[in-house]
Amino acid sequence: MTPPALPAAVPDDPVAAGDRARQPTTVQLFVNPRAGSWRRRRIAALKASFEASGARVILTPSLRGRLEVASGVDHVCAVGGDGTVRHVAAAVGRDPRALPMSVYPLGTVNLLARECGYSADPDVFVRRALVTPARRRHYTGLIGETLILNCASIGPDSMTVERLSPRLKQLIGRAAYAVALCRMIGSWPRHRLSIVANGAEIACEAVYVAKGRFFAGDWSFAADAAVDVPLLHVVALRYATRLAMLRFAWALLREREPGNAIRFTCTELTIRGDAACPVQADGDIVAHLPVEITLAKNTLAFA
Repeated sequence: MTPPALPAAVPDDPVAAGDRARQPTTVQLFVNPRAGSWRRRRIAALKASFEASGARVILTPSLRGRLEVASGVDHVCAVGGDGTVRHVAAAVGRDPRALPMSVYPLGTVNLLARECGYSADPDVFVRRALVTPARRRHYTGLIGETLILNCASIGPDSMTVERLSPRLKQLIGRAAYAVALCRMIGSWPRHRLSIVANGAEIACEAVYVAKGRFFAGDWSFAADAAVDVPLLHVVALRYATRLAMLRFAWALLREREPGNAIRFTCTELTIRGDAACPVQADGDIVAHLPVEITLAKNTLAFA
């Protein structure tokens, strides 16, 4: 499949003359109120660093419900994993002020924080969030009204996420995904999928869509993907048997081109299946087939 011509990326905002620090600001920290004691200490340290830099801080719980950006805020910081970041980014996208964001890594995987290179050191993080005037543009994907910040998938990977125990994830982190996968081994699901993109139709059994470079940690199935380029990078696996998925994972570990794969780029695609398979985006189940994946019209700006 021939990829479409690459759209021109929107350049970063120009750096202010002399790279002067911005004036003290009002920062809204969206945090998980059920974070453990260790995480609460890190949140407290981050809040103290913002305040030491002259910022006013508003702490907002991000556990559930529709999030809203408070009036008077001129910087939004998502504190947590990729699921939290997705909900916060949706709130920023609804706000007419086009506010800048930052992501403090405090979740299970933190793909976007890795993509943007955010430090977990509170003082280093705050200096970047408040002092650096340049902005990184992020072209998000969309499934309906749900954002895709990093990646989406359909197949054994999304079915594993659907079987994931939230309680176990909270207790053992990424290892909970391995537990969910092991529970699925005995009755391995396979479904026929159909992708329509770039005027062609592709038959497959698993689909991976990348908006950013990372997947499930430091792995990558689309090394050329970038959040600041308006393209979706797609890998379709013709077969998703146990052996095929093992070989795919092995190729990712070795940073090799996976076999059994069809690779292309696009700006929109439609995916259907022989069943209402779950669709995973940024570590959460967000929809079931059929779905249409597109690029959002507006970009987000990250410090």
